[in-house]
Amino acid sequence: MKPFLLSLALTLGLISEARSDVASLSTIPLWPQGAPEENGLTGEETPGGCIGNISTATLTIHLPAPEIATGIAVIIIPGGGYGVVCTDTEGRQIAEKLTSKGIAGIVLKYRLPNQHHKIPASDARRAIQTVRHNASKWKIDSTRVGVWGFSAGGHLASTVSTSFTPGVPDAKDLIRRQSSRPDFSILFYPVISMESGVTHQGLRNNLLGPNAPADLVLKYSNEKQVSKQTPPTFLLHAADDKVVSIKNTLRYYQALIEREIPARLVAFETGGHGPTAFQRNPSWARIFEDWIMNR
Repeated sequence: MKPFLLSLALTLGLISEARSDVASLSTIPLWPQGAPEENGLTGEETPGGCIGNISTATLTIHLPAPEIATGIAVIIIPGGGYGVVCTDTEGRQIAEKLTSKGIAGIVLKYRLPNQHHKIPASDARRAIQTVRHNASKWKIDSTRVGVWGFSAGGHLASTVSTSFTPGVPDAKDLIRRQSSRPDFSILFYPVISMESGVTHQGLRNNLLGPNAPADLVLKYSNEKQVSKQTPPTFLLHAADDKVVSIKNTLRYYQALIEREIPARLVAFETGGHGPTAFQRNPSWARIFEDWIMNR
């Protein structure tokens, strides 16, 4: 699989034109019958590479050509501080490169919390269930469905990796019959903790409000929610990240190791926050390729 590795290392950092070997691409509503609760945002979305004012969640499905499909699916959860969702650099561009190597890349545009803390996780769990529900149709192995979160998306990915729901066998909504536990988790420069001095304060305010009660700070400090059921995890962070402290990743990694959860940590001296963390450090891809192909 070394050709995959070399290509991924080069192209994730230097995104080129979309590949022609993608079998299909479509965007579907996550809650076609309406979401169970609203986030209080109204009006049109704010367009751009990072989208704001999101009140309707969608999945954009990028599938690989059948002849190269591996059966692996990754739900990509972009960052944006829970104030916007950056669906381009931490969404579409990642999906295109995954599909070119046989991995389905499914981008989640989740609803912004607007201090309704349950909403992003509700969307992420629904996304996992939706992918499993459509596994046969999309030529996906329902036991190889993971999440890949960036920054705030990393917080969301770690939230659903530590707090998930089993399928309800007799649910009238067929999607709810699927488990929402991811089979693996990939966290790039994630916010993990809600504790002051470690968290990103703006993100915490967007999710929990400026006067977050102690019980919610604990609930969404995901390093404290890791259990034996938390899935295997790949983590990447740069030590010079001035936006989200690497302490977040180190805390989560330590919690995984203490519970004997398979975990791989890649830390770099430099790279800052955002895509530069992996663009400037292409050596991560060798480790990542070996790791994901064995999920």
